[in-house]
Amino acid sequence: MVGKKPGQSSPSSIARAERMRVAAEEGQRAMADVAKEGAAVRTNMARLRALREAKEAEDAKTQASLPPAAKKKPKALPKA
Repeated sequence: MVGKKPGQSSPSSIARAERMRVAAEEGQRAMADVAKEGAAVRTNMARLRALREAKEAEDAKTQASLPPAAKKKPKALPKA
């Protein structure tokens, strides 16, 4: 039985190892992209939340300074 010499790999195992290395690198890049996009989304959400809260506070301040609206009386129905 002829055995492999130590340190020699078949071309198919070399190709498979290269594919696995490339896939691992691409996976790391994809995870970094996802993390970066997630951070950008959270930053944008915080910015929009601050704008919304400022607008709501301004609206509440404006609403408080207005006099209360007078209630309208319903019209009486004519008696037949």
